[in-house]
Amino acid sequence: MAKSTVSHQTRNASLDRTIERLREQLHQLAPLFKHTQTAQTVTLDEFDVETERLIQSAFGDTSEMVEAYEYAQVGEAAGLVNFPDEAPEGGSGTRNLDQESLNQRKRVVESCIAELEARRAQQTKKKRVTKDVLIGPRVGDHMSDGVRTVPGTASLQEASRLMQECKIGSLFVTDERRYVGVISDTDIAREVVARGIDPRTPVSRCMRTPPVAIPCTRPIIEAVRLMKDKGTRHLAVTDGDDVVGVISVSNVLRYYSGVV
Repeated sequence: MAKSTVSHQTRNASLDRTIERLREQLHQLAPLFKHTQTAQTVTLDEFDVETERLIQSAFGDTSEMVEAYEYAQVGEAAGLVNFPDEAPEGGSGTRNLDQESLNQRKRVVESCIAELEARRAQQTKKKRVTKDVLIGPRVGDHMSDGVRTVPGTASLQEASRLMQECKIGSLFVTDERRYVGVISDTDIAREVVARGIDPRTPVSRCMRTPPVAIPCTRPIIEAVRLMKDKGTRHLAVTDGDDVVGVISVSNVLRYYSGVV
């Protein structure tokens, strides 16, 4: 029992040290937003080396947090998912890469701190922490509210027109009782343009089924992994048995770019 108590205290102390060091890194990052590019180059390199070391020691050399930070260094959060770049909705199409890169670094470090603090809280309660306990910014906090739908009997042309009117990239397909699939602007472009499918074809023939869903309480990093695994840019967000929103690549990019 004494050995277990010592081990528990040691783990907590290690977490405390890592959390404190990451907080110090955030403090060091703040002035870099105001420095000239020349001043940032050397100082930022030193910052990156230490931050990567801390993240690797806490989460492992091949963890998603390390991967996210590596992409943040070049200001390309789109690299978190294996899809074409998708500009934030409503944006001007121009980006300040230096500013985005710093914002992305900040977001990743904040996610690391949030997860480590959750682990510490779990250990304090003497609960076993497993790889399934992923904490951090939640999907529900960064999703698009509301769910736009289209009947499975509607044509691809009608679905495309509705997406344009609503300025969205996907629609959930219904059979009047439940959600049975999802159709995206990419799906329609592939079917109609690339394959020559008749635009009057029912959506139900080209939709992806079943819809890929994620609970609203899960962390954003888990949504990223699910998008990669399932090869989709849009996930249904659920609260219990209800679909309450959508999280897309655009939502992920806005979060990691600091645009909320």
